[in-house]
This record gives sequence, C-alpha cells and structure tokens, in this order.
Amino acid sequence: MRRTVAEHQQAVERLLRQSWAAQPASVMNDGGASVALRQALGRVLADDLVAPLDLPPFANSQMDGYAIHIPSGQPESIDSSESTSYRVAETIPAGAVPTELLPGEAAPIMTGAMIPPGANAVVPIERAVPARFAAAGETVGLPGTPAGKFVRGQGSDVQRGSVVIAAGTVLNAAHLGLAAALGCTELAVRRRARVLLLTTGDEVLAPGDPAAADGLPAGMIFDANEALLNACLQEAGVEVVHSEVINDDPAALLRLLEASVGVVLGGLGKPSPGYDFVMSVGGISAGAFEVVRQALGAAGSAAEMEFLPVALQPGGPQGLGTFRGVPFLGFPGNPVSAFVSFELFLRPALSAVLGAPVRRHQVIAILEHAISSPLGKHQIRRGIYSGPEFESAASVREVGGESSHLLGSLAQANALINIPSGVTELQAGAKVEVWLL
Repeated sequence: MRRTVAEHQQAVERLLRQSWAAQPASVMNDGGASVALRQALGRVLADDLVAPLDLPPFANSQMDGYAIHIPSGQPESIDSSESTSYRVAETIPAGAVPTELLPGEAAPIMTGAMIPPGANAVVPIERAVPARFAAAGETVGLPGTPAGKFVRGQGSDVQRGSVVIAAGTVLNAAHLGLAAALGCTELAVRRRARVLLLTTGDEVLAPGDPAAADGLPAGMIFDANEALLNACLQEAGVEVVHSEVINDDPAALLRLLEASVGVVLGGLGKPSPGYDFVMSVGGISAGAFEVVRQALGAAGSAAEMEFLPVALQPGGPQGLGTFRGVPFLGFPGNPVSAFVSFELFLRPALSAVLGAPVRRHQVIAILEHAISSPLGKHQIRRGIYSGPEFESAASVREVGGESSHLLGSLAQANALINIPSGVTELQAGAKVEVWLL
C-alpha cells in the first residue's frame, strides 16, 4: 500500500523515537559531555545554562563623555541646552576601577568604563562645552540630563542565576558569544547521533578508485551519493562513523551489517550506541539486483523491514525498519531522490526527536512560471528562490527538470518547491510552499 508523504514522515519519526527512547539517557546524552566553545556550534545544549554573573557585571558608560551626578528629585524628563559648570575629575578608561565622584565633579569616561561611585548619568562628549576632554582640575559646561542617561546598569542584560540558554537549544553564534561573556570555556552538549552510511551498486566507483586511474571505465559512474549524503548528515549534526560503497552482493552486505551492528550488543542484549541508525542509498526498488532488499530479506528475524512506495516524486521507493534492533533507513539510489528523501523524512525526524538540526525555513513564494505535476504524487522541484525586495514579493523558479539524476541543477538550487499531491497544474503567479536550503 502506498503511503502519503505525511504518513512516511510520521513512520520515520516514530521509528527513531521508539528506538532511542529505549536507550538510557546517558547513552544519548553522554552524561552531558562538555566540549570547548569552538566545538559547540550546531550542537544541542544538554543542560540549562545558568548565568554565573550579571551582564554587565558592573554599571558602565554607553558613551564617551562625562560621568556626573544628577540630584534625586530632579525631573527625569530634563534634557536642556542650559549648561552647568563642573570641575573635571580624573579620566576613567575602560578597565579601570574609579574613585568616588565628588559633588560638582564630572569625570571624563570612555565607552564601557565603570561608572564611578556617586555618578548616575553620562553626558556625551559632543554636548560638552568645550566639546573635548578637559584635563583634571579644569572646568567644563554640561547640559541638563536625566538620571540614568547613557548608563548601562549592572545586570540590565542578564541577571545572575537566570536561565539564559535552555537545555535542548541548538547552539548558534549568539549563544556562544553569550556563553563566552559569562566566562564559560565549554558547554555540556548532547552527543551526536551516529550513523553507518552505505551506498550501493556494481556500476559505482568511489572517486579516486584505482580502477579509474586511466579514465572512467565504460558502464561505470563515480559515486556522488556518499559525498552528498555524508555532507547532509554532517550538516544535520550527525556523526558519520563509517561510510562505504557496497557492490550488488547481498551476502557481502549482510556480512558487513552483522560485523558492524549485529555482534555489538549491550549488557541487556540491546544494540550498543556504536551506531544509532543505518542509512543505505540504492538497492531498494523492484529490480533484479536490489541488493539492500535482497540482503535484508535473507536476514530472517534479524531484520524487520518494509519496502514500499511513497506518493512522492522524486524519492518514491523507500525502505524502513530495523536490523538487529538498530533503525535502518533505505533511500533510493538516484542522487536527487536520495537528497529529497533525506530532506523530507530523516532531517525533520532528527529535529523532532533530538532537537537538531534546526528545521528548514519554510516560506511562501510566487511561482515565476507555469509548472505541471503528476496526479497523486507530492512533487519536489529544485528551485532558485529570490527573497522579497522593495514592493515585490518573494518568488521562485524551477532549475533543471523533474528527473532525479540531475545533480547539476541540485547544485544550483537554493530551495525546494513543494507541489501537493492533489495539484497537477500551477500557473505563473501561483503561491507555492518553498523550503530554503
């Protein structure tokens, strides 16, 4: 029975969730293993980050200017051009600990420098008369200003003891900058999911294979899937522990799976965390040499697999199940089909179950040209998205055709155009859902 895209998305997520829920928390979290900040980008925070100090840690100046004291009771709205004369105190550079400001004094202060005791406002240097930093002991005229003006209060950004990054957050550059400002050198993160990646086909050679030293042999192709899917997995925060090109030999594939997955068991007979899932590319359709289908079909009770069509183009053939209890995802062999399968099925499941990667940004765009789609299939087309500009909406145009071998157009694309299964024709100007790559 053919599944819809939504049904297969749910099946993939359910498989991963059930499998990983059975693992002890320490297996998936590594006990909150810590990594250096420079290694934490894109990782998932294991524990809440609680601020160990205030940010700013002390009241400081927002401007280059003069620190002064505004008497209590003075209207907060005051901001006049009338000047008051002040005696100039010692200059306060950033990093210095200033002495107390005496009544009637104004201390030259640099941006980021600590506000001296007794001061509660800063007047920008350009508003001083004269508009320059005067020497200590000289006189300067400063206009009226409200208390608190151009003062960054202690803890005005982050307060000590508050949760500043919640557990489960995918860490980005801003998170790491905040952690550094709080004095952190490392963060506790969940470990990455680990995968065994297999690409298949007698006609496939790995780039650099000695068999192609004198040129690509007739009937052979270089493997694009390993590089393509390896990059997809790494971008999604998955650790590719091992990848290999496998010939169309079911017995050899089964031996590899047994050696990699089947014999590595935990104390309760459960799969070890050596691999959290296996992903294969190719060998799952209805042809005569479908190596993944044949190998897992011969595995007996070791494999619980289903090979079925999904109402999707490209990427219709799919395999899903387990080998020795380890989740197994079989994707079709054409590179674009494999890429689309990853984007529609595995990447969203990883986001839902593990919290990473960040989901693809989905937008609505105007189709620049007419397009047709087969009835009953969710069609994915590669596209070039142009963001909204002044008085013009976001738009998208197809690049390449619908064939699943067109890697050149995939390399040009920055978006995937979604055409629902019930739609066969779209005219130029129609609105479509676009996933930004």
